[in-house]
Amino acid sequence: MDMHYHDYLQLDRILNAQQPESELRGRPAHDEMLFIVIHQAYELWFKQLHYEVDSVAGILRRPSLNDNSPELQTIVHRLDRCITILRVLVQQVDIMETMTPMDFLDFRDMLRPASGFQSWQFKELEAKLGLKYEKRHGQEYYTSQLREEHIGIIKKAEAASSVLELVNAWLERMPFLKEEANAGFWNRYAEAYNASLAEAEKNNRAAFEQVFTGEPELTGRSLSPEACRSALFIMLYRGYPLLQLPFRLLNNLLEIDVQLSSWRYRHMNMVQRMIGTRIGTGGSTGKDYLKAAADKHYIFREIAQLNSFLIERNKLPSLPAEVERRLGFG
Repeated sequence: MDMHYHDYLQLDRILNAQQPESELRGRPAHDEMLFIVIHQAYELWFKQLHYEVDSVAGILRRPSLNDNSPELQTIVHRLDRCITILRVLVQQVDIMETMTPMDFLDFRDMLRPASGFQSWQFKELEAKLGLKYEKRHGQEYYTSQLREEHIGIIKKAEAASSVLELVNAWLERMPFLKEEANAGFWNRYAEAYNASLAEAEKNNRAAFEQVFTGEPELTGRSLSPEACRSALFIMLYRGYPLLQLPFRLLNNLLEIDVQLSSWRYRHMNMVQRMIGTRIGTGGSTGKDYLKAAADKHYIFREIAQLNSFLIERNKLPSLPAEVERRLGFG
């Protein structure tokens, strides 16, 4: 039997999956259909994000990953796709905002206690990327509205190696400057960095030591000093051919945080516009909860903070000849 577009996409199931509660109660609210379709679209995109993130994590779990390999190119490409999807999620808020507060009130109370906070797929995605329970805002609330089977899915994701942890391990494996002959590079870099600081920035010296030589378990950091040194090295010398893909990987992680943050803030502003200071349908504090979570839930914050330790190109220490040769495929 020939494949048909309608059957391949299972459109009977998809197009009949919208049942406005207001119609069931005999008080049809026109904008409830839009509300349902938007949120179903979000959940489908979350499913695709899981598919991409799982594939990236699978590649990163391999014991060796050549920094100029097709596998690394695949990781960068799929992270590019995740970023594009997240941008679409942000843009979908524009469609939602065509609904006025009065339009929403036509059916809002019929939704209780259902809430977007019950989107277990989004919480699972955050966990897969690297947001740990202890770093979440509102820990006592974050799974309280979920079904037991969905809590189990999130806990399983939290127990597995996250993208952030896998990236940490990948950075630790980076071979450059590990040899004893090259050990002096970081001393020279530290001197150049300290010399670049303005008087008001002198406290950065202690932060530099903590990030690049301290004990992460004592500071609650996710990235080890060795991984931080590798990440900073990639940022500093990204112009070399061998470091261009690793730099794009790190930059993509930062852009994922930017897009997640943009989505959270657009959602927060939309909630304030729709319900003001009233509580959410799931019982949260509405805008206040969303703002606090948006401020705290930066998953790759430690990579972004490494920008505090960059110096000007013309002040960079010269690389050992062997390292420079390897970076340039020489």
